[in-house]
Amino acid sequence: MGKVYAKIYQAVFKIGMYIIPWGMPETLEGAGCVTKLPALIKEKGFKKVLVVTDSVLMGLGLLDSMFKAMDEAGVEYVVYDGVQPNPTDINVSEGLKLYEENHCDAMVAFGGGSPMDCCKGIGAVHARRGKTVEQLQGLFRVLRRIPTIFAVPTTAGTGSETTVAAVITDHATHHKASMNDTCLMPKYAVLDPELTVGLPPKVTSTTGMDALCHAVEAYTNHTYNSKLENKLAEDEVRLIYNNLYKAYCDGSDLEARHNMQKAAFYAGRAFTRGCVGYVHAVGHTLGGLYGTPHGLAMSVILPHVMRQFGPAVYERLARLAEVCQMTGKSDAEKAEKFISWIEDLKVKMNIPVGLDVIKDEDIPQIISWAMKEANPLYPTPVYWTEPDFRKLLQTIRQ
Repeated sequence: MGKVYAKIYQAVFKIGMYIIPWGMPETLEGAGCVTKLPALIKEKGFKKVLVVTDSVLMGLGLLDSMFKAMDEAGVEYVVYDGVQPNPTDINVSEGLKLYEENHCDAMVAFGGGSPMDCCKGIGAVHARRGKTVEQLQGLFRVLRRIPTIFAVPTTAGTGSETTVAAVITDHATHHKASMNDTCLMPKYAVLDPELTVGLPPKVTSTTGMDALCHAVEAYTNHTYNSKLENKLAEDEVRLIYNNLYKAYCDGSDLEARHNMQKAAFYAGRAFTRGCVGYVHAVGHTLGGLYGTPHGLAMSVILPHVMRQFGPAVYERLARLAEVCQMTGKSDAEKAEKFISWIEDLKVKMNIPVGLDVIKDEDIPQIISWAMKEANPLYPTPVYWTEPDFRKLLQTIRQ
């Protein structure tokens, strides 16, 4: 009954996709372009912004050039730098208080996916006063215009600068869930490769694999996709195939860094309509329960899920293999080469095959949360039930 309901739900939702106002953020691109952001903020008529970031980036001085440019442009700003790696409802509340008490009229999300998700959460709760984060999680529950967000990614992974999702963790239960609404998409994205030059190789690798996961899941889902999402996913996979390992080996390679930023941007937009799948559904639970970095979870889980899907994804993975100029006598052979490339790349970048954090007593909760997130929304190529999730969890623990 669950599978039948999911198919009906997805068929109806697919029709709705054609009336949803999908968009794309305007971009500033190029080395050093973050210093042009204050002029853009002023040009758009905003006077005081809340900058949402984390203490690590503040300590590294990564925002200093932007702050200097803001001072020179006469743009006032207030900083909230308390965002945690897995942002919580408390972070949202703290940021909201600063935004409202200081009478801000726009926001700058500066960092990886965590500051961006927190920033979107702040905007959502501001727009829907009286509603909690939990009440706004799910599909189209905000339904109000939120403050304009200027997104400045400092990693090339989440693609949050072009998505309609905000993943927030409940501090009490550790349940990690997503708000999904078109009003959450940032209006502007700043793709400055200089901001990613200082990323440690480990962060470069796992965030890059996160971007790959977005494209692969959206592409193998394919039910909701238009031609645009399919093309963006293919372009993203090609960019990652040609640039991720380069950026991992040489963090100062600005061309590779910029190409990875574009890859993350494309993948973010691809899964915004195409959706993610069971890799994310399970990965979100690990982030909430154990604090597992999102990119690491995606890196570990992705090839395991694709292998478990089996023949259902051969044709689509074969097309991605062809995009990367991999050859084979059949779709199955090309799909195998694509999955093997992911596994080999993980080895080259010192990403583990599995995770040892999963506790036996948590498995029922992990499965329950993953199923609630994924079914019936995610149009995965194979519909999973409890035994399928249990099999995956046993696989990734090895």
